Amino acid sequence: MDRERVFAAATDERHQIADLIANLDDFQLATPSLCPGWDIKTVVAHLVSTILDGMAAFIWMTLRHGSVDRGVNKLALRRAQQPTSLILSSLRQSADRQMSPPGAGPLDPLMDVLVHSGDIRIPLGLSFQPDKERAALALDFLTGPWRFAVVPRSLLKRLSLQATDVEQSWRNGAEIRGPVAALMMAAAGRTALLDTLDGPGVPTLRGRIKARR
Repeated sequence: MDRERVFAAATDERHQIADLIANLDDFQLATPSLCPGWDIKTVVAHLVSTILDGMAAFIWMTLRHGSVDRGVNKLALRRAQQPTSLILSSLRQSADRQMSPPGAGPLDPLMDVLVHSGDIRIPLGLSFQPDKERAALALDFLTGPWRFAVVPRSLLKRLSLQATDVEQSWRNGAEIRGPVAALMMAAAGRTALLDTLDGPGVPTLRGRIKARR
């Protein structure tokens, strides 16, 4: 893994989201995203929060609210109270921040911005076609033995992911086949693109995702 390429990819993806958000109206910003309880604006606020709030705020909010998910949620909702123009300018100004969280590394921020791009674009009916190499790197993270998992490791237990648009596969078990972007979103616990996947492992993954909601 070339760390500098990963950092550059994350920067580029943040700028792409900033360009997209700059062209959305208030109605679109209020559209529910694929993240339960978050509208489009809050997803963008979360992306800013992950860069600017820092590890100290993350740890404090996690301890204060009793879980990582609740801590992240509180930080995002707090940022989302700001005017969209401020959130947008903060994202642009901090887009080139090189982040490598302890226990996760630089693939974590790249995965985060790629998945959240889907969380934004798919509900708005916009094209979601991330760079295939970047999506494959995100899947490397999502299927890896990382200390702070985005989803429970059990989500992909005894399932294998086979991309049909890149020559790469992940894990072992009942096969799930499809575009690498759809595999990435499914591995991150999203159901929106499951219908574009096939294989004997799809019903199992669908059931596991729904059981978490």
